[in-house]
Amino acid sequence: MRLILKIGVTLFMGACLNIICRFQANALDIPLDVLERINMEQLPTITECSPASLIAFPFEESFPVKCEATGNPVPQFRWTKNGQDFDPYQDPRLVTLEDSGTFVIPNNGNLTEFQGIYRCLATNKLGTAMSEEIEFIVPNVPKFPKEIIEPIEVMEGQSVILECNPPKGLPPLQIYWMTIGLQHIEQDERVSVGLNGNLYFSNAIETDSRRDYCCFAAFPRIRTVVQKPAMSVNVKSNKLMKDSGSGSGTGYANSLLERKPSLLTPTGKESHTYLVKGEDLQLECIADGFPTPKVEWVKMGHKLPEKAVVESHGKLLTIEMVNEEDEGKYMCKAKNPHGEVVHYFHVTVEEPPEWEIEPQSQLVTIGADVEIKCVVKGNPQPSVTWRVNSLPLNEVPVSNRKIMKDGTISIHKASPDNSAVYQCEATNRHGTILANGNIMIMNIQPVILTEDNLQYIAVEGKGIIMHCKVFSSPTSSITWSKADSANAVEGERFSVHKNGSLEIHNAIREDMGEYSCFAQNTEGKVAISSTLEVKDPTRIVDPPQDLQVLAGTTIQFSCQAEFDSSFGSDFEILWEKDGVALNSSEDTRYVLDDGVLEIINVSFGDQGLYMCVARTPADQDTAVAQLSVTDVPDPPENVRLSEHNGRSVQLLWIPGDDHNSSITEFVIEFEESQFEPGSWKELKRVPGNHHSALLKLQGHVDYRFRVSAMNEVGRGRRSQATERYKTPSSAPDKNPENIKIEGHLPHEMDINWEPLSPIEHNGPGLEYKVSYRRQGTEDWVEHIIKRHSFVVKNTPTFVLYEIKIQAKNHAGWGPDPKIITAYSGEDFPSAAPEDVSAEVMNNTVVKVRWAHVHKDKLHGHLGGYRVSWWRLRSLLDSKKTHGDKHTLTFSEERTHAVVTGLRPFSEYSLIVMAFNGRGNGPGSHPVSFKTLEGVPGQVVSFRATNIQKHKVILTWSPPIDANGVLIGYILQYQLINDTEEVGPLMTLNISADSNKLHLQDLEALSRYKFYLQSCTRVGCGPAASEECTTVPEATSTDVASFNIRKSGPQFPSRKTTVSPVANATLSSIAALNISTSVSHNFANISWIPGAEQTDSDLYVAFMNNREGNWKISDALNSSKTFHIIEGLEPGTEYTVRLLTKSWLDNSTSIFEDVIRTRAKGLASIHGGISNQGWFIGLMCAIALLTLIVLIACFVNRNKGGKYSVKEKEDLHPDLESPGINDDTFCEYSDNDEKPLKGSQHSLNGNLKADSGDSMVDYGEEDAHFNEDGSFIGEYSGCKERVSMEIKGNNQSTA
Repeated sequence: MRLILKIGVTLFMGACLNIICRFQANALDIPLDVLERINMEQLPTITECSPASLIAFPFEESFPVKCEATGNPVPQFRWTKNGQDFDPYQDPRLVTLEDSGTFVIPNNGNLTEFQGIYRCLATNKLGTAMSEEIEFIVPNVPKFPKEIIEPIEVMEGQSVILECNPPKGLPPLQIYWMTIGLQHIEQDERVSVGLNGNLYFSNAIETDSRRDYCCFAAFPRIRTVVQKPAMSVNVKSNKLMKDSGSGSGTGYANSLLERKPSLLTPTGKESHTYLVKGEDLQLECIADGFPTPKVEWVKMGHKLPEKAVVESHGKLLTIEMVNEEDEGKYMCKAKNPHGEVVHYFHVTVEEPPEWEIEPQSQLVTIGADVEIKCVVKGNPQPSVTWRVNSLPLNEVPVSNRKIMKDGTISIHKASPDNSAVYQCEATNRHGTILANGNIMIMNIQPVILTEDNLQYIAVEGKGIIMHCKVFSSPTSSITWSKADSANAVEGERFSVHKNGSLEIHNAIREDMGEYSCFAQNTEGKVAISSTLEVKDPTRIVDPPQDLQVLAGTTIQFSCQAEFDSSFGSDFEILWEKDGVALNSSEDTRYVLDDGVLEIINVSFGDQGLYMCVARTPADQDTAVAQLSVTDVPDPPENVRLSEHNGRSVQLLWIPGDDHNSSITEFVIEFEESQFEPGSWKELKRVPGNHHSALLKLQGHVDYRFRVSAMNEVGRGRRSQATERYKTPSSAPDKNPENIKIEGHLPHEMDINWEPLSPIEHNGPGLEYKVSYRRQGTEDWVEHIIKRHSFVVKNTPTFVLYEIKIQAKNHAGWGPDPKIITAYSGEDFPSAAPEDVSAEVMNNTVVKVRWAHVHKDKLHGHLGGYRVSWWRLRSLLDSKKTHGDKHTLTFSEERTHAVVTGLRPFSEYSLIVMAFNGRGNGPGSHPVSFKTLEGVPGQVVSFRATNIQKHKVILTWSPPIDANGVLIGYILQYQLINDTEEVGPLMTLNISADSNKLHLQDLEALSRYKFYLQSCTRVGCGPAASEECTTVPEATSTDVASFNIRKSGPQFPSRKTTVSPVANATLSSIAALNISTSVSHNFANISWIPGAEQTDSDLYVAFMNNREGNWKISDALNSSKTFHIIEGLEPGTEYTVRLLTKSWLDNSTSIFEDVIRTRAKGLASIHGGISNQGWFIGLMCAIALLTLIVLIACFVNRNKGGKYSVKEKEDLHPDLESPGINDDTFCEYSDNDEKPLKGSQHSLNGNLKADSGDSMVDYGEEDAHFNEDGSFIGEYSGCKERVSMEIKGNNQSTA
């Protein structure tokens, strides 16, 4: 039974060889434009033909047999079949094409009569070209013969051969052994399919028995599979071996079963194998024997070729694409324990015919000698046959033609009659090759194929080739000349090539001009002209630089070039990456602009070589830059554990890509599932050239690990975690650390330590053994506890103990602990330092000395000493008080100290005490000392009043800190009008009991500055200053003095200026008390007219300080007393002026202030509360109450009352720093010398009481409210007033 199958992989679709035959004739190289100009006859040349084998596959519709040719005249076609003439045009079953030699055989089911060997001939009057033979093959459908195959019976252990004997068919042939159910027969060392298709069993076993061994033969090219009838094999068991129990019986059975090898294929001792170079060599040895023999392969005298492959369990040796080196003697050896057998293969590699020198077509001058060579190689050596116009050479005798000994055809003094197509055909047993050579004998006058009047552009310093391609017979002589010279061009820089082209090396400007090319032979002379221009070279002057950047960044390559300006817009800069043009790239990440290439969001795919090409029509220059992209390394891969050994394990990994930055180290992290699951911690770091690490682990922990890599860019992502690994329990590896021994009480000793972390327990049941003993004793006192602290009670005070702490768990004890020593609890020192003395160094510094406290009295570790001091009184005051106490601490065993920051001319008392860890000991006996006199502080309330044309009254109060006995004051003053020059500095000495001075003889309408210092015997203190401007002559007996007060929100104070009136008198403007108040979007400027007020116009100007534009109001009558500026921006700074005229200059401004509007939130609070009468009354009550409390403080302190103060401890005092005075509760600190709040001076000198309704009086400009409306202003202004009213003429602050 025959089965035809179409199996997908096994039977691929065979395709007909579509190999066009080589052009049988080398056509003469006559250009087309020559043929267009000259009607030249040409020999026929076959340009296309069918392959040497044309297979008629049954699934194809038709089969074209091709033959095409060229020639002049047009060639006529004829065919031969099997050496006889064949005319396809006469057979109506064939399809022929007009003007073509091709005919088509239709697949009409009856193709066998067309089977044969065809040859095409193309003929015109000059000769005949001939094709190679074309074999048309009609494959038959292969069939296995119908036969009855007898079952095969063998004894177990014997060899079996199942023969396939496949039918002949179109190669390649593929053999498969399968069952009826299409299950493949498994092959191994014992069972194999031979190259001949047989199925071999080296020794049969019972399981080999079956009835459906089928051989399938597949012919892929015709898509056919045929099946041989099934064969039956019956393997009989060796009962003698199985049933016999005696030793002799068993030995006999084995002697029958076991045997040495013999070859099933090939047969005999040696064989010869012939194959063609390029084919695959396959040598096979299949052996019989038991045990199953093993096969070895050897090439005698040589090693097996490197490309040799042993397959099929050692039984098949394959060498692909053999050549001469693979020739030789090969041996296969099959052996088992009982012996061996060998076979020798003599391998010969042969070759089909191959051209060494192929006949060449030639155009030869009449009368010249012609040689036509045909040299062929092959193995065996091919036989060569010459034909002329398809006829054997001897059938076309010519007197001037002969064949040389080497097979070359020689034609002496050729004439046009010798023009023909010569065929050389070479044949051996592996094939036939044929070549045509067209030999044309004729003369042709020169034809210049290069276009006339071409323009060439050369670049200075580079070469240029100008063409002059000539076709002629005989060959023409070619010369070049320049228009400005009658001679041919010559010199080292000029070369005329064989093809007629002129090459100029290293062109210069002088080479520009018109050139002519002349071609001449015996048939004539022709010429053409060309023009040459020489340009400046293109040169890249700023090439791109190599870059190494991080991924994700943006980079730029810059490329700037110089070029000949005449090219203009024809110059361009192009960019390439690894040879691929970028200028036309659709990738939007590439931005090209004026020689700059920008790459946005660089990725690793952008790495490579970037070339800048600066190009003109004449030349180009290039520059290359390397882009390297770096990033953190990729995570390591294939992270795994190996060599599990209790508490150690080997961790292995494969590094990820380092992204152009070498890995410096790997970081190994772990996570455990018991104590902190999900929390990864660093375990170890290893160098970057290591790809494994031995990990030492804790006991009783369920681990998993991951690895990350680091390079110069940073740390990469972590790898995937390993599988979990749980270590066994073990005793602790360490004992507690950071043991601290403290004695908080005299008879106790507190022992604390840092407990082992849970992962350091190494197992369950962690406890600590605390052992201690008094130093010098032998017995240890031990306690087993679970906490990490222990208190030893009833210890002597400050005695040395030895302590050790050891960890244990259920698995055992930790290592032997270290012994530490420490003292038991401390007690307060019981003695005070002695021999305490104080040496006054200057008016603010004293040096203190003392003697050590004996160590037996310390009752602990000496911490150091503390010096405490306090001020008793000012030496100007006989009444002593106890001032604030101050303390300095000095560590260790110092016996002296320097105390700074004392107040001059004061009496102090101090004590010294020792301290330890428990606290301070008793203080020493107090030691009193007095500081020296110092320079006084600044005078207060220094101001100029009653300013007139030539005089002024200066008033002041003594300094708050006199620091000694005042001996007088020094007043200095000078003229400081608005010029670069100032007047001479005048000096006056004033007695100590004065606080007012009438200064006369001043210049009118002039500005003066006054400086006032108070002095003691030591020297004078800092000067207070004041400025004022005298006024011109006025009808009024008094001159105006402007007292400016402001009410507004809590903003930094601004300087308020009063401009001198230069060109106008103030007779029209009487007393003005000017003030401003501010809201979030408006400001109110107000004034209070004096008694002699006259109507006059005023103007208000204001400017947003951010914008710089002034705005001036309409005229305002001074009797109006206020003006509201509206439309201001919240939280903005403005400058406000009061003017006498409607323009801006210094002569018209009588008041200027800088204000800031409130933020919007504060405005509503102020507007809603501060204008309420009840609130104003409440604020007045609070101010009065505060004044009473301050007076009570002062009186109480003068009576010796003490206030609690903070004790200050400074470890390193600065000897240069000024003293810190904590004794004065209400200290004056305003350096602006403003008038006292609560009084103002009018223009006529009368004292006017404040209205009391301004909150500034209580807190200056720092007054503000909290969110619930309560007053939280600071009382610095109040402190100032109280101090001055009570201490007005005192010279000491006590």
